[in-house]
Amino acid sequence: MYHATKLFKVAGHISVRSTSSKSFPKIYTKTGDKGTSSTYTGERRSKDDIIFEALGSTDELTSAIGVAAEFCKDQVLVNQLEQVQCVLQDIGSCVATPHSSAREAHLKNTEFKPTFTTDLEKWIDKYTEELPPLKNFILPSGGHCSSHLHVARSICRRAERRVVPLVKANEVSQEPLKYLNRLSDFLFTAARYAAMKDGKEEKIYSRPKSSDDSNSSK
Repeated sequence: MYHATKLFKVAGHISVRSTSSKSFPKIYTKTGDKGTSSTYTGERRSKDDIIFEALGSTDELTSAIGVAAEFCKDQVLVNQLEQVQCVLQDIGSCVATPHSSAREAHLKNTEFKPTFTTDLEKWIDKYTEELPPLKNFILPSGGHCSSHLHVARSICRRAERRVVPLVKANEVSQEPLKYLNRLSDFLFTAARYAAMKDGKEEKIYSRPKSSDDSNSSK
């Protein structure tokens, strides 16, 4: 017997179920045509709900990290970025499981491990030891990989801001928020490390001079 897969959407993310149908899986479900989507707990909310804003930001973040990884030449860093992408999927599951409608089984299935944050701290410390001391503000720069990691870092900050209200409302535990906070630090450090490995120079901030400054010096 042939086993096909049936796709279904949970909070905007696609999951896979096995069926005995011979039909090909369809990427669309039409269930969101009226502007609502489902959480993991089964409740339907408007797509502009804060939960889906947070999910959208984490989804955008993992996409940005994927682009950066394509330009990264250091395989260890690539592996770490891929692990981060997988952890972000777990964070998406946490966000899609609001405590107000979750059963114990939901919370158990989406429990977030604090050791993921510890891993980031270890990586940050290791790369920091290899980098020159940071004495000035730097601009997003340093080659393709580094620049894309800086883009990912800024998206990470937005994702963190979107999760904060959910934590304040006791809809999401604090551990995913801690991870996002540490992740932006890791992406900043990783960007500097990628620039160093690629032999690219980081651009340093300097106070810009306006036309008035030039005139006043005459």
